[in-house]
Amino acid sequence: MVHRISLSGETFVFQNLKDIMACASPLRSGDELAGIAATDPVRRVAAREVLADLPLRHFLAETLIPYETDEVSRLIIDSHDATAFAPVSHMTVGQFRDWLLSYEADAESLGALAPGLTPEMVAAVSKLMRNQDLISVGRKMRVVTAFRNTQGLPGRLGSRLQPNHPTDDADGISAALLDGLLLGAGDAVLGINPASDHIGKGMDILWRFDDIRQRYDMPVQSCLLTHVTNTISMIEKGAPVDLVFQSIAGSEQANSGFGISLATLSEAWLATRELNRGTVGTNAMYFETGQGAALSSNAHHGVDQQTMEVRAYAVARAYPPLLVNTVVGFIGPEYLYDGKQIIRAGLEDHFCGKLMGLPMGCDVCYTNHAEADQDDMDNLMMLLTAAGVNFLIAVPGGDDVMLSYQSLSYHDILTLRSVFDVRPAPEFESWLERMSLADRGRLRMNQPYALPGFRTGP
Repeated sequence: MVHRISLSGETFVFQNLKDIMACASPLRSGDELAGIAATDPVRRVAAREVLADLPLRHFLAETLIPYETDEVSRLIIDSHDATAFAPVSHMTVGQFRDWLLSYEADAESLGALAPGLTPEMVAAVSKLMRNQDLISVGRKMRVVTAFRNTQGLPGRLGSRLQPNHPTDDADGISAALLDGLLLGAGDAVLGINPASDHIGKGMDILWRFDDIRQRYDMPVQSCLLTHVTNTISMIEKGAPVDLVFQSIAGSEQANSGFGISLATLSEAWLATRELNRGTVGTNAMYFETGQGAALSSNAHHGVDQQTMEVRAYAVARAYPPLLVNTVVGFIGPEYLYDGKQIIRAGLEDHFCGKLMGLPMGCDVCYTNHAEADQDDMDNLMMLLTAAGVNFLIAVPGGDDVMLSYQSLSYHDILTLRSVFDVRPAPEFESWLERMSLADRGRLRMNQPYALPGFRTGP
């Protein structure tokens, strides 16, 4: 359906909803690379004018990727909850934005609304919002999940402890693990990206993590961020798998590039639920996403990268996860060119994921060839904490020596907890105090650099 609008004496024509959504997006290098970005700021404003007047119902009638050829589109349409959608079904995208910013849109109403929203509706409204709007609404939303501890509670900030090692050396991993635990990190997950896909090495890491967890009676969950089919094999071999991980994207073709389908994810979800290893909850999936993932595999179908990102959240929502995070600057400057684009994308992803009912976290990060630096990451971590992000990722010194990119450090998590008066998951906080690592919510920085009996070797 062609849309026309006159603005400043000029008429702008948009061929379809896909064109409107792409042109309404804030400028980013990925959409320019794909040749779908607005050609100038005036066209961008015109697209937003058109988008603001579109009824939310329109997104149920015009699909961006055909239902017949894409299983993610079928998931979105087939799982739409008309009853949950009813309270906002009469609104335009612009009216929906105004309602989200109103007092009426509180945590309870937003939580009830989530099943009634499609990714395209959510992406559309985010394109009309300033950064402060994304933060204001994001802060109102709470998505609480649990496995061995509880994530997403008010006044809490979780952290993923990421002890990666370039050769998967068990002692090196253990040393980085100790470093993070002593600085109060790791309640969201002890999550390692293995350098190798070797099943045996992966199982060794999981057994090491589980031994340490049980030895110190830690209320935490671990995860080996290997391919989901590897994790299924490890489950079959009796490995102590807590969370199943997979990177996901917003189209069937992009997910196929990751070597997965919805059927594969369903198999993994059922397998981990049968293990029943959680103690306070049953959320046992961990997903990572990132703007540009679909474009990087030429599987974006001409849809802008931010909307494709939100479509990935529909995939995550189908398997109630403990954790979802956007690895916001990891894919590189070809998709998010500089600090400004990375910051905007991080705020968008958090807002959109939460609005769809997901427990959103973020890897506040950038690659060394991006036009960004640690000051940009400081800004984003502060803004996301103000927005109520569920968890953030931290690595030793903020420098991942295996993946070769820059993230946050364990000390950054301490800074955020101090500045914003937020604390780790309650079960983990109690453990820190029991181990004399914290006192009344504050880390005891003068303690010896060790846990009693902790060893890095076997």
